[in-house]
Amino acid sequence: MATSTVEQYIKTIYQQSEHSPGEILQMKQLSDAMGVTPGTATAMVKHLSERDLVRYLPRKGVSLTPRGRSLALTMIRRHRLIETFLEQVLGYDWGEVHDDAERLEHAVSERFIHRIDAYLGFPVADPHGDPIPSAEGEIAATDSRTMDLQQVGAVVSISRVDASDPGFLELLKDNLVTPGEVFVLEDRNSLAGTISLRHRASGRTLVIGMDQGARIYGESRSSQP
Repeated sequence: MATSTVEQYIKTIYQQSEHSPGEILQMKQLSDAMGVTPGTATAMVKHLSERDLVRYLPRKGVSLTPRGRSLALTMIRRHRLIETFLEQVLGYDWGEVHDDAERLEHAVSERFIHRIDAYLGFPVADPHGDPIPSAEGEIAATDSRTMDLQQVGAVVSISRVDASDPGFLELLKDNLVTPGEVFVLEDRNSLAGTISLRHRASGRTLVIGMDQGARIYGESRSSQP
């Protein structure tokens, strides 16, 4: 049985590699994400390699084995279902769900997770738009791009947002940047490093940094006339 530390490492490796599948994750990136020293991360990765959960290439990085990916998707499923339950049933704000889900995901049983899934009506995404893996370990592919990469004039439906920063989530919610809402990318100012988003229904405009736009994903619908 995997410990919570092992589960957290495996989940973090998956999340850090999620948008670059097949690529080797650098150890510096993993240690930063885990908040530990590179030496600590390397020692744990060697342990995970002995358990056939990761492939470790010295001086290059780490990637998940099929067994490791299966465990990662189990943890991702738990986390996102718990987040959805906390928001929809217990009334949590979407910026509050992450920390409690982090704690609960390591403690609950698979039976509990199956019950939550059925109670919620088998949701396909969590409150932030992240896809929820199925009980069989399948996860839907997404065809979305970050807002900083969208073309000026594009009409974009928000599909998912980075959930790691409660303050950022509060900013997004206050400006209607939530999954399903539609925006027009009105301007990209390379000199200032900003993009301007206009909410299509209300007409409200939000100016954010390129780095913030890189944390918002959307699917382009058309171009603005």
